[in-house]
Amino acid sequence: MTIRLDKFIANQAAVPRKEATRLIRVGRVAVDGRVVRDPAAKSDPDTQAIALDGQVLAYRAHLYLMLHKPAGILCVSRDPNAPTVLDLVPPALRRRGLFPAGRLDKDTTGLVLLTDDGDWAHRLTAPKKEIYKVYRARLDAPVTPDMIRAFAEGTALPDGTPCRPARLTVLEPGDRPLAEVAVCEGKYHQIKRMFGAHGCGVDALSRLSIGGLALDEALPEGGCRELTETEKNAVFLSNSPIFD
Repeated sequence: MTIRLDKFIANQAAVPRKEATRLIRVGRVAVDGRVVRDPAAKSDPDTQAIALDGQVLAYRAHLYLMLHKPAGILCVSRDPNAPTVLDLVPPALRRRGLFPAGRLDKDTTGLVLLTDDGDWAHRLTAPKKEIYKVYRARLDAPVTPDMIRAFAEGTALPDGTPCRPARLTVLEPGDRPLAEVAVCEGKYHQIKRMFGAHGCGVDALSRLSIGGLALDEALPEGGCRELTETEKNAVFLSNSPIFD
């Protein structure tokens, strides 16, 4: 497969097309060790080494990233007034078209997936796929058996919006319990609103897994890395919880 050099540089180096053209014309791009100054020149990234400033750019049709989101970061592609998850992507992994495949609230931490593959993201986020996301929540009131039962049956939000069945498990009981919740949809502030419908507030919330993919425990908050092929497929593995 051949591709215009300026388009390849723009996509793989995450720079505007105009900047890619400039980089090529000033001699900072080489193909198989030979400087090429024609932005319209075509190369085959599958068989040729295309380098920018001496660094070979690995060709990927699409990029799939795991990010450990800290609190205070917006889970959007861009915002002129606040830092976003894309600001945490290392320069070597940046490219045009990246976006979060599903969102977390600003103060929620944990697993976020980033990609430029729209079809993959749609499969991941479509409610009919029933891909469960698991969260851990610190609450400000005890969890009751009635609350667990209501979650499992499909609780309703305060405005009457119905939710699909969710698994609620108490990990640490008490007045400020630690609970785990598994849901297969992503309505606005859904988990906080689900608990709120039962008079319970959420003091802290973190996403642990999506489908069969768990957040890498070795990835620090703010860290970002590529998914392996196995991990990329794991998100679609069934993790449907069993409701007792």
